[in-house]
Amino acid sequence: MCQDRTVLSELPIIEAPVCRPRADVLTAEQAAGLAGVLKALGDPVRLRLVALITDAGRVCVCELTPHFDLSGPTISHHLKVLREAGLVDGERTGTWIHYWIRPELEPIVRTVLAVEPPQLPAGN
Repeated sequence: MCQDRTVLSELPIIEAPVCRPRADVLTAEQAAGLAGVLKALGDPVRLRLVALITDAGRVCVCELTPHFDLSGPTISHHLKVLREAGLVDGERTGTWIHYWIRPELEPIVRTVLAVEPPQLPAGN
């Protein structure tokens, strides 16, 4: 046994900051909205479409289609998904629709597009 025993009650209590998550970091509604945006961006074709639209600012669907080895209806489907997710908006001019990134989501889109993809180990 130790000769010099300090009674625990005599030790000073040090208040350490407790790292608890704040309840207001992301509400359920915000999480649902952001999840929809990220889900729409989770498809490689849609991600490329968003990159092309972001780069152009406002672009006709006829200028997007040549960048893909996909049919026009398939491109239109992907644009519809992006529109339903609230990422892009569009306006018909004659027979064509011009698309643009919704201004309030442009910072999120630019942040996502700036991320370097992770280097995956060979075989994955």
